[in-house]
Amino acid sequence: MRARQQGFTMLAVLAALLLLALSLQGVMWVVSTQAQRERELELLRVGSAIRDAIGRYVESSPGVVKQWPPSLEALLDDRRSVVLRRHLRRLYADPIQRSGEWGLVPAPDGGVAGVYSLSQDRSIRTSGVDLAVYGVEPAARYVDWRFVYVPPSKASEAPL
Repeated sequence: MRARQQGFTMLAVLAALLLLALSLQGVMWVVSTQAQRERELELLRVGSAIRDAIGRYVESSPGVVKQWPPSLEALLDDRRSVVLRRHLRRLYADPIQRSGEWGLVPAPDGGVAGVYSLSQDRSIRTSGVDLAVYGVEPAARYVDWRFVYVPPSKASEAPL
């Protein structure tokens, strides 16, 4: 009778390990998805901050002709006037790629009008109200999320 029972405990341990591995896989998927959501939210926050800094740079141009920043570094140390201005405290890294390299959207008259992530990964948020709040068009990939400063038109500024 003892010979027939050999290996039963081993089979039970293997089954328990299989169940544990499957449950850990599910937990890791949830953790990974949550981390990606947090990186997306950080991308929205950082991209909007850079877009707003570009807008402050353009609108604070001395004279009548508005100038676009020649690079992102110009947002850190704006010496175009007597008073030193810092439109950004530091250059933020792309939270999706985890690097300091951004894709640059060229301005119509030269310079930088906006930024975008260089990641080709699929985004979790492809639509929704929160994207419109950050001024981003819904898109399936992060590379298509463009944070571009659009100057107000003269027609909208004219009093009625």
